[in-house]
Amino acid sequence: MQIPEYQLFIHPSDRSELRKDIWLEDPVAAKLTVHKKKYEIDLTYRGSHIRDFHKKSYAISFYKPKMFRQVQELHWNAEFKDPSLIRNKLSFDFFEEIGCLAPTSRFVFLKINGVNEGLYLELESVDECFLRNRDLPKGPIFYAVDGDANFSLMSDLEKKVKESLKLGYEQKCGGEQDEIELQKMIFAINTISKEEFETEIVKYINVDQYLRWLAGVVFTQNFDGFVHNYALYQNGETGLFEVIPWDYDATWGRDVDGEVMEEDYLRIQGFNTLTARILDVKTFRIHYKSLLEEILSSIFTVEHLQPKIQALHDLIRPYMEKDPYEKDNLQLFDQEPAFICHYIEARGEYIRSQLDTLD
Repeated sequence: MQIPEYQLFIHPSDRSELRKDIWLEDPVAAKLTVHKKKYEIDLTYRGSHIRDFHKKSYAISFYKPKMFRQVQELHWNAEFKDPSLIRNKLSFDFFEEIGCLAPTSRFVFLKINGVNEGLYLELESVDECFLRNRDLPKGPIFYAVDGDANFSLMSDLEKKVKESLKLGYEQKCGGEQDEIELQKMIFAINTISKEEFETEIVKYINVDQYLRWLAGVVFTQNFDGFVHNYALYQNGETGLFEVIPWDYDATWGRDVDGEVMEEDYLRIQGFNTLTARILDVKTFRIHYKSLLEEILSSIFTVEHLQPKIQALHDLIRPYMEKDPYEKDNLQLFDQEPAFICHYIEARGEYIRSQLDTLD
């Protein structure tokens, strides 16, 4: 299997503008050639702290033609702090296996103006195309853009009551009424009585899906995934909200800086107001425990995941040698499959040791 090569052409003056102000949100025009087919696109840098890295990540949208592989927008992630480059993809594939919605992803090799820019993980945008490609009902989508997306009435950033329950979210699709529904859901999470919570919360949240997502965060150990790094989708038929993971490079035993994160760093009960209230209900808590046990025995095992890890490593290894930002890191890169497998063993043991806390 070969990784597709993308030829990206940006006018030198536009590229200079991007480099001059890495926080520029206005896109620049560019041309993309894939398998000899040409596309006109808009392009910006993407991310927050990752914009400071030497190897930039990009967000692109297609306008001539408007569609590419059944999508209108894509993200090219440099995965700069992940020495394996596979943690994001491994996470999204894992989430899909345990019954969650997750973006599709694949590796591509990017050239800019004829020069090797390196290996990138191409991510599907979570938008209307995401829903259509899965035959899902239309519905609003909100991105959790900062720590105030904590399902609470209290601001995680300012440590006071929120001035608006929209704080922490950026609406990707939908209208004003959908924004009102989002606020109703957050208000309900915080005001439904303890006695009524089990019967009332299921009118707002797909609880089984939420618990599967919670399990995914806990197994991969994405520490800030509870108040950030997710999208909210309200199913247009059921009216229930579902959570979709996003940005999962700081996982599988490494933190946001690529440093070792010990296997017991994140408790299995997770964090945020919604998680705490759901796990306060014994029925939900026992269901969550059952999900953890099922995943521990079938999916989160070295036997199951090691072939997938090794296949991804072997796929991108030849392209790492051509990546100007990664070619000097091959020794660490080659150690990562064993590192991730060790994490799986250690994290699995830790989670097993904590299951009784859910009784």
